[in-house]
Amino acid sequence: MKRIISFFVTVIVLTGVMAVSTPGLLDKVRLGLDLKGGFEILYEAKPLEEGQTVTKESLNRTAQSLEKRANVLGTSEPEVTTEGSNRIRLKIAGVTNEAEVRKKMKEPANLTFRSSPGGGTEAADFTKIELLGSDFKENGAEVGYDSLNQPEISIQVKDKAKFTEITKRLIGKELGIFLDETMLSAPVVRAELTDGKASISGSYTNDEAKNLRDTINLGALPLSLTEKYSQSVGATLGKQSLDQTIVAGLIASAFILLFMIGIYRLPGLLASFALILHTWLLILVFVLADFTLTLPGIAAFILGIGMAVDANIITNERIREEMRNGRSVLSSIKLGNKSSFRTIIDSNVTTIIVAGFMFAFGTGAVKGFALVLIVEIVLSIATNVYFSHWLLGLLVKSGLLKKPKQFGVKESEIREL
Repeated sequence: MKRIISFFVTVIVLTGVMAVSTPGLLDKVRLGLDLKGGFEILYEAKPLEEGQTVTKESLNRTAQSLEKRANVLGTSEPEVTTEGSNRIRLKIAGVTNEAEVRKKMKEPANLTFRSSPGGGTEAADFTKIELLGSDFKENGAEVGYDSLNQPEISIQVKDKAKFTEITKRLIGKELGIFLDETMLSAPVVRAELTDGKASISGSYTNDEAKNLRDTINLGALPLSLTEKYSQSVGATLGKQSLDQTIVAGLIASAFILLFMIGIYRLPGLLASFALILHTWLLILVFVLADFTLTLPGIAAFILGIGMAVDANIITNERIREEMRNGRSVLSSIKLGNKSSFRTIIDSNVTTIIVAGFMFAFGTGAVKGFALVLIVEIVLSIATNVYFSHWLLGLLVKSGLLKKPKQFGVKESEIREL
C-alpha cells in the first residue's frame, strides 16, 4: 500500500508542479540572436603603437577579448567574427541599452598602468604608461584575502624582466591603474618583484576587488578598435518560424509518447512521464543557469530527447525479452534494467566525452551545442534511467504490474525456461 501511495503522490505532485510552472518558465527562457534579434557592431582594428601592423593573430586575440567582454555583460553565445584583414563584427542578443554596450565593449581597450614622473598623486599626474592590459597573463588576476581577511588582487605579467625593472624603479611610489582616463586604483609598489607576480591591496570591498580583477583579466585589447557602424538586427529565424518549430516539436513529441504507450503499455506511459519530466527539468536549467536558447541549442535539445527515447526503448525491450524467455515480471525487470543500464551508460558517456571536447576546444555556437547536450544527457540519465526504473519498481512490487501482457508481451510469445 505504501508503494502505491508513494507512486501516486510522486506523479500527482510532479504533474502539478510542471503544469503550474511551465508557462512562467517558458516566458523566462532567453532567446539568442538568431531567434530574438539584438545589436550588431562592426569594428575596424588598428595597431596600438605606430609602426606595427594588424596580424591575423592579433585580430583573433582581439576578437576573443571582445567575446569575453560580451559575456561579462551578461550575454551568452555572442557572435564574434573576423572579416578581412582588420575588421571584427560583434552580434549580441537581447540588447536593451545600446549605449552601455558601446561603452563596455571599448573599456578594455584603454586599460593602462601608469606612473607619476613628478611624484604627484592626482590622476592627471600619472602620465607615463608602464604596462598595458595585454602585458598580463590571460585570466592571471585572482581575488584572494590577506592576513586580515581583506580582499586583494593577485596578478601575473608575461614579461618578468620588464616587471622587475618597473617595480625596482617605482619602489615606494604609486602605480596607477587606469580605465580610459579614470583611475581605478593607485597601489604603492612595496618591493622589487622578480617572479612576474604581485598583489594589489587596499581598502577594497569584495565587489570592488572582483571588478578590478575582471578588468585586468579582460586586459587591453591587442588592437585599438574604431566603430564603423552599428545597427539593431531582427531575428534571423523570425517569430513565425520559431512558432512553427515549436508546433512541429509538440506534434512529434505527441507521436513519440503515443508510440511508447501503444507498444509498451503502462511501462510506456511511465517512460513518457519521465520524458516529460526530463524536458521540464531542462527548461528549468535553462532559466536558472541563464542559458541562451539558440538554433544550435535547439538542435542539441532535440538530439537529447531522441537519446532519452532511445534509452527507454532499450530498457523496455530488454525487459520484454526476459519475459519472452519465461522469467517472472519482477525477475525480468531486474535483469532488463541491469543489462540495459550498461548499454545506456556506455553510449551516454561516450557522447559526453565527445561533447566535452567540443566544449573545451570549440567556440561560440559549438560550445553552446556541447553544453546543452551534456546537461541534457545528465538529466536523461537521472530521469529516463533512475527515475523511470524507480517508478516501475514501485508498481511491480505493489502488485499493480504482474502480467506480461501489461508490458505488451503476448502469452504465445513466452518460451518456457
